[in-house]
Amino acid sequence: MPLSKNDIKYIKSLRLKKFRQKYDNFVVEGDKIVRELLQQRPEWVESVYALDEWVPTLSPVQTKIETVPRAQLSQASLLKTPNQAIAIVRQQRADWKKWPLSEQLSIYLEDLQDPGNLGTILRIADWFGIPNVLCSPQSVDLYNPKVIQASMGAFLRVHYAEATLSEIQELHPGLPVFATVMEGENVFQAELPANGLLAIGNEGSGLSDDALQRADRKISVPPARGAGAESLNAAIATGIICAVLKNKAGGQLS
Repeated sequence: MPLSKNDIKYIKSLRLKKFRQKYDNFVVEGDKIVRELLQQRPEWVESVYALDEWVPTLSPVQTKIETVPRAQLSQASLLKTPNQAIAIVRQQRADWKKWPLSEQLSIYLEDLQDPGNLGTILRIADWFGIPNVLCSPQSVDLYNPKVIQASMGAFLRVHYAEATLSEIQELHPGLPVFATVMEGENVFQAELPANGLLAIGNEGSGLSDDALQRADRKISVPPARGAGAESLNAAIATGIICAVLKNKAGGQLS
């Protein structure tokens, strides 16, 4: 069934946060991610549009899929290179106050702005079995299409919510907070507990003074002697620190 002009206009409008908020929906696009969505979270799906030849390649699913011509799928696509399927998905509201944060390692992102960084950090959390990522309200929107693409499906498995560090600490007053800074304890040498909150700051300005004051420990990834780079990308630093923390905790890392 062909897409109408209004359908295409609606899908493309979800590129913008104000329309994602208005309709409470977002777009998931691409062969691999839409497949994972239909297998893992079919209850989130409102509608799916796909090429006729793509549908028979799917494992059996309960979700109805509308087949559309390639030209129309390209018109609706939010990607530079259109893919084989587009899903319209309902936004989810997680109640983070029920999460057992004191019993786990979680990630807190303060005012992160780059959608690629957020998506990659979700993917890192997924890889290392870190169940929760919390973001300050000023951080980039989870449902930004670039976040969804960069997450490579991790948004389906990692719990995500918005909260302030003060709100988290009010509910979990004994939760250790590890703040990432340029000049902190060497994360490879520091003795750190297995559970806690790893706090990552804004790409340009790092963590706020308030967050640093609330932190129990300040940690860093030290550069090699003679290194020329001034700093690490937020997502890269997060990946390194998560690997170290999980390894110290006896995670399944060799």
